[in-house]
Order: sequence, then C-alpha cells, then structure tokens
Amino acid sequence: MLSQVGLDDITPIAIGAGILGTGGGGNPYLGSLHLRQLIKEYGPQTIINPYDLADDAKVVIVGGIGAPTVSIEKLSEGTEMLRAIRLLEKHLREQFDAIVIAEIGGSNSMNPMIAGLQAGIPTIDSDSMGRAFPEIQMSSFLFNDDVRVAPFAMTDARGTNVVVPQTTSDKWAERIARNLVVSMGARGALADTVMTGAQVKEYGIHYTLTLAHALGKQVLQSQKDGDDVPQVIADMLEGRLLLRGKIVDVERRTTKGFARGTVTINSHSGSDQLKIELQNEFLIAYMNGEAIVTVPDLICIVTEETGEPVTTELLRYGTRVAVMGVPAPEKLKTVQALDVVGPKAFGYDEVFKPLPGGVIGKELF
Repeated sequence: MLSQVGLDDITPIAIGAGILGTGGGGNPYLGSLHLRQLIKEYGPQTIINPYDLADDAKVVIVGGIGAPTVSIEKLSEGTEMLRAIRLLEKHLREQFDAIVIAEIGGSNSMNPMIAGLQAGIPTIDSDSMGRAFPEIQMSSFLFNDDVRVAPFAMTDARGTNVVVPQTTSDKWAERIARNLVVSMGARGALADTVMTGAQVKEYGIHYTLTLAHALGKQVLQSQKDGDDVPQVIADMLEGRLLLRGKIVDVERRTTKGFARGTVTINSHSGSDQLKIELQNEFLIAYMNGEAIVTVPDLICIVTEETGEPVTTELLRYGTRVAVMGVPAPEKLKTVQALDVVGPKAFGYDEVFKPLPGGVIGKELF
C-alpha cells in the first residue's frame, strides 16, 4: 500500500479517483493543482495504514461539500479545509491525530491530503464510501450507533466559519449542512464525523487510496501500450462493460446544492440506449428502459479511447464514452447500509441487485 504521496503519485490518483467517483466528488484536476503546490512546499504527504492507528487516536473526516458543477467555476480560497479543522479542534478542545477520507471519488480524494499537509497530520488509507455519494450521512462510519456526523464545522472562500455542535440525526446534519452550503454559493469545506482509531478500523472501507493510485497507474500504462483501456479498467475492478457509444443528450441542473439530471448514451450500432440518472453521482443505469445497475454499485463513465474519467460536470453532447458497472464494497450492501445508500434512499422503486465480485475495500496492491 501507499506510505506517502509525492508529485509523481498525483496524476494516477486523480485518474483512479475520478473513475471510482462515479461522476462525483468534484473534478480531480483542481484538487491535483492544489496538492501539487503543497507537496512542492512541504514535501510528500504521509499515508498510514488504518490498522497502524492507535485505538484511541482522534480522527476526523475532511472534504469539500456542494455541487461539482459549481466547483469548476467557483474556485477555492485555499484554506477552507484547514480552517474547518481548526474550528472543530477549538470547539472540542483537542487536536486531531489523522484525517480520514470522506469519499475516494474525484477531488475529495485529494482534499484530505491537502488538509493534512496544511495541518501537519497524516492521511489514512481508508474512506467511508469506496466511491462518492451526494449526502454526508451516506457513510460506512455511520451505519452503527457509535459514530455521528455532528459536531461538525463548515467554512467557505469568503471567510465564513460555522460550527454545528449537535443535531437530532445524521440526516438532519445533512440537511443543515446542505442549506449552509447553498448559502455559501454551493461550495464549501466540511470537517465532521469525529471518531477514534478503533472506529476507523472497524467501520472504514480500507485501502481505497492505494486502489485509486494502482488503477490510475494501470490506465496510464494501458494508454502507452495501446490496450483497450475501458476493458482493462473493468477487469481490474471486477466490473462489466455496459455500453460503448456517444452521449446524445445531457439534462443537468444545479438545485438545492446538488447537480441533478439525466445523461443519455446511444450505442455505436444504434441498437441500445443507456439512460443514467444522476445526483452529483451516477445513481441508476437503464438499458432500453430496464434498470441494469443501481446504487450503491458504481456506474463509471470514461472516454472510450483513453479511459479517462468523465465526471458529472464534464458530460458533453457528442463525447464517445464507455460505461461500466462496478461492484460496491461489501460494507455498502448490508440491510442497514441499503436503507441509507440503496435505490429507495434516492426515491427510486428499483430493487438493488448486486453485481458479483468486487475489489473495493480489499488489500490487493
């Protein structure tokens, strides 16, 4: 597994995290630029194995919150995540020992390393989703009675600093945070879900940063070798290619702090049509009207020739893409988890039928 992240590791992680993000998590390009600048200034970021954490270590989730379509137009001020960490430390009157990743997807894979370099603490090779989800309560750390979102701190580029000491539930924490980020212009930073090292070990989805890095390296190597890159990605993640074709319609809007809509892709032969529903992330794929992949399994869109990730905000008419379904980590498939991250949690009537296999959350590299 990774022990540190230096300059040469940024591009592979950005590619791998972009694929695992299922369209969300924020565009990894901007996060890559910020992380590159900080590594040049401070040196590599230390990455630690979750099982090397002390059981009583104090850990916090740090990341961005908002609509990914806004993040490419509304740039970060640069210190939002550090300010959120310091706000929460001040409120709790204690210091954090490490940062854990909220979601491995997109720019939120970079954000915990950016914050870690700024705060001088390591990042854990673990996250709460093994992908990206649109709401903060959709976290493997919260499918229990031990860990809660609140207290949490939020900041924005204008200098706004907010601490929410307590909420009645994690769903209410999401609603409060979402209303706050809407007032912040649909982009902010969040420090939340304070927990111990023992809780990270028990509830986290481990080695996802290492997986993103290995996946990105394989994509880059396959591009050089002239391989069928989408097929290589699908094989590496034990997924399946659903369709190769062209984007023929994108219906997308930013509302209530989310990017919502539908993308339609026609196969090159014209015999099949894939429609994908999205809320920041790709949620359900319908092939010729029939649901074939549903959340929490991953729906990943990449460019057909290069295998580069196509995130929500990069969906464009005419782009030639390959779409794949990838099995979700096991911790997202329990009855308790599906109540929070299954199709019905997003208002869909479809029954979750898990794709077989899967590598996310396993120590493989």
